[in-house]
Parts: sequence; C-alpha cells; structure tokens
Amino acid sequence: MPGEAVFTTNLTGYQEVFTDPSYLGQIVVMTAPMIGNYGINLDDLESDKPQVSGVVVRELSRAYSNWRASGALEEWLAERNIPVLEGVDTRKLARHIRSQGAMRAILAEGDRPTDDARAALDASPRMEGLDLASRATTPGERSVGLPDAPHHVVAYDFGMKQNILRLFVEAGCRVTVVPAHTPAERALELEPNGVFLSNGPGDPAAVEYTLPVIQRLAESGLPMFGICLGHQLIGLAFGADTTKLPYGHRGGNHPVRDVADGRVLITSQNHGFAVVGSSKEVPGAKELEVTHLNLNDGTVEGIRHRELPIVAVQYHPEAAPGPHDARGHFRQFVQALDSQ
Repeated sequence: MPGEAVFTTNLTGYQEVFTDPSYLGQIVVMTAPMIGNYGINLDDLESDKPQVSGVVVRELSRAYSNWRASGALEEWLAERNIPVLEGVDTRKLARHIRSQGAMRAILAEGDRPTDDARAALDASPRMEGLDLASRATTPGERSVGLPDAPHHVVAYDFGMKQNILRLFVEAGCRVTVVPAHTPAERALELEPNGVFLSNGPGDPAAVEYTLPVIQRLAESGLPMFGICLGHQLIGLAFGADTTKLPYGHRGGNHPVRDVADGRVLITSQNHGFAVVGSSKEVPGAKELEVTHLNLNDGTVEGIRHRELPIVAVQYHPEAAPGPHDARGHFRQFVQALDSQ
C-alpha cells in the first residue's frame, strides 16, 4: 500500500488520528511506543472509516482495557484492510523523516523490496499538486444540529473532522455541510449567518476551484472561519502563496504564539503545507494580517482580514486528539455570528 510517510507525536487518540480525513493518502508513523492499549470505540471516530493508507508502530497491543471499548484496534484495522507494520523503531524512523523530509513510501510483505513494490512506489503520486479534498468531501448536502438553533453555518467539507460539527452544535449552531465544489450562490441561497471552511488533505494549491467561491463569499460580508486547509485556502484566495513543509506538523503539543498579546497556546496540528509569511506580513496578501505564529519554526498559524470578519487558523482548535487551549476560537466565531 503506497502513501506519504509522515509521523505524529500524539501520545493518545490513535483512532482519531486514523479516521482524520486530513491523513488521507498517508502512512502514519506513531512515535508513542505502544498503540492499541485502550482498544477502539465508535464514539471517538472523526469519520466513518480509517483514512490512512497504513500504520507503523513500535508495539501493537493485542490486549485492551477501557470501559468504552467495543473491540481491539488490530481487528478493527484488519477488517478495513489497513496494513500495520509492527516492531519498528518508530522514533528512529521519525528522526529520519525529520532529516530527509516526508517521502513516498510503501508497505508490502517480505523482508526486502520486490520489483513490483518498487514499481508501485514509483507510480504513486507525490503530495505536491494533489487535490485530495475532492475525494475526502461529503457526496451531498446534509444538516446537523437542531432546526431551530439560533445560528446557521454553512460548512464547506474538504475532509472535515466530526468533532468540529460536535462543537458547532454545542455552541448553538445548525450546520449545513456542503461538498467542496459547491458554488457560492448555493451557499448564499441557504441564508447562513456565517461560513466555515474545514480541514482536509492534499495540496491547497490544487484546490484552486474554491478560490473564486471564497472571494465571492467574502464579498457578501458574512463571517468566515477556516481551519487547517480552510486557513490555507483563505490565504490563497487573497493572494498569498503556500509551501510544502519539510515534514509537516503533526501532534498534540505544538506551541503557537498569539501575536497580539504574546499568549502561548499548546495546539493539536496535522498539516504538511503552510501559508508563506512572517510575523510582519503575508506576501501578496496585503488585506491579511498574521495573528498566530508557530514557535518551533516561525511558520504562519493564524491570519485575519484587516476589514472583513474573516479569521483562520492552521492548527485544530477542536483538538481531537489534543489540548483544548484554542477552543475559544469557536466561541469568537459564534460571537461574530450574533452580529448577523
């Protein structure tokens, strides 16, 4: 099974990782030494199936113990044809990916690469230029939340995590989830109080069909909130560039600084691309200002439009798995909806 080899430093939350659509097309190396010790349950899934192409672990626990568990992780992955490679020094492998960058890889049987495996690897696509949002998106419109909720949000699904919807509903929102290719006119017909642009997999520059849509929705004056891929697409829509990071940010312990007050958030992250910029500017996008920076490498983690009610963050404030430092972004967006 081919895919892009990446690693995550999450100590818990493996089933949220495996079902996160942002991991579509990737082989995930788990740096935590034991995976599977609390089994699997159906309440914490971020989508209806595993999204990863494969899993690499140091030790896969066959025994599990958790009152919520409905089965073993090994069996759950096997039933869904997700290959697992066990017995690997995953921290050494993570150091290799850090030094050499995320790369195409393949999981195959045997003790050495075969000609067929090499041919399959050579034929596998690179992540650059790959539109995976079209594969990860919902097939049609659907509504989530109470019909008489005080707020209505149209959410563009590029590979959205379920916990995002849970938090919107908890905040008093009815959410209409729409496919990635939905025209702006259709979104406006739904008469929302605001628009949400979700996370998702692949190269943001390959999702260029969304940029005119974002520009049109921005002109409407509706509050807009983007997370992860949605953040990158907002940047592109206003003239910014994106770049592929050497090995990406994946884990639940990434420090991010709020430029305005210096406060540091510990955040959950899962992305391989970033908006090009610095603390001072986003080149090519004078209408945008930087709100958050990654303290590990200085990359842009948050942007805001200088005049319109548009904000976006690169990290995951819904944090499943991960810390909850950034959940206030949902509250701030709902407050913006009150003005509509």
